[in-house]
Amino acid sequence: MTTGEEGFDRRIEPFRTELLAYCYRMLGSAHDAEDLVQDTYLRAWRAREQYDDTRSSLRTWLYRIATNVCLTALQVRGRRPLPSGLVAASDPLGPLVQGERAAWLQPLPDSLLDAGDPAETVIDRSSLRLAFAAALQHLSARQRGALILRDVLGFSASEAAEILGTTVVSVNSSLQRARTRVKEVGVRQEGIGEPSAAEQRAWVERYMKAFELADVEGLKRLLTEDVVMEMPPMINWFSGRGNYGLFMEWVFGAAGKNWLLKEVTANGGQPGFAAYRCVGDGYELHTLQIFTVTAEGISRNSVFQDSEVFAAFGLAAGLDAQGLADVGGRV
Repeated sequence: MTTGEEGFDRRIEPFRTELLAYCYRMLGSAHDAEDLVQDTYLRAWRAREQYDDTRSSLRTWLYRIATNVCLTALQVRGRRPLPSGLVAASDPLGPLVQGERAAWLQPLPDSLLDAGDPAETVIDRSSLRLAFAAALQHLSARQRGALILRDVLGFSASEAAEILGTTVVSVNSSLQRARTRVKEVGVRQEGIGEPSAAEQRAWVERYMKAFELADVEGLKRLLTEDVVMEMPPMINWFSGRGNYGLFMEWVFGAAGKNWLLKEVTANGGQPGFAAYRCVGDGYELHTLQIFTVTAEGISRNSVFQDSEVFAAFGLAAGLDAQGLADVGGRV
């Protein structure tokens, strides 16, 4: 590699983490986002001689490549909803039904965001929250791009038009439709009035203690009245503290009351945990649970049971009696 090539690599590397966050917002999958960032960097390196810094900034140029990669991917991969955005609420004691869809919205491990140099990368983490990522799935690909580029990343209308390969008029039209649609699906602005990270973690730690005790009433006291639980790939979801309690009574009856829990964080600071249920002399990975916490309590529990999600978080498939990873180690 020549000195010029090495210099180019050093110039584009600081943008990797924010491009990962961008691709995640566009695709709703941590796995897809990592693949598309790799594709973006490969295309950028191959086209490095074509970059003209008198026409656009390096950041804008990289975002145009990433956007083209994402738009192409969305033509074949489609949307990744959550069950609450797809079907009507269900009976908490009804049979669990696996959806026909192969792809659901996935959480983004915070470890992928922390891999970058914080001095080089500034990311609006509130725009990575699961609720906002789910709302984006209701938009067309270009509406999604316009909203993220303008309202999240702060590009001007002309910069967004350059990145999307269209006109300012088209960007403004897409942006207006996107803003209207996001309001229609009822997503509030995350981060405004949101408890601090420490306060959110404290709520979830109290939830974890109640969970380990199989204390359903203790769990219910930590929930908002309109709490929502959903659990892709199952299409079942329900709302309300009472329904939540009924379901958790069923869970502890069916899966037992002996659990080990491991803390995780996802989507720019949302607290959660991996739940391992006792099987024989050890513990088997059961679910990954990510929480939305408000000042009034836990308002949503998004429960994932997907090997690709487990792998993204680097979770051990099994633990021994001491809570250490079994031989065989990772999913």
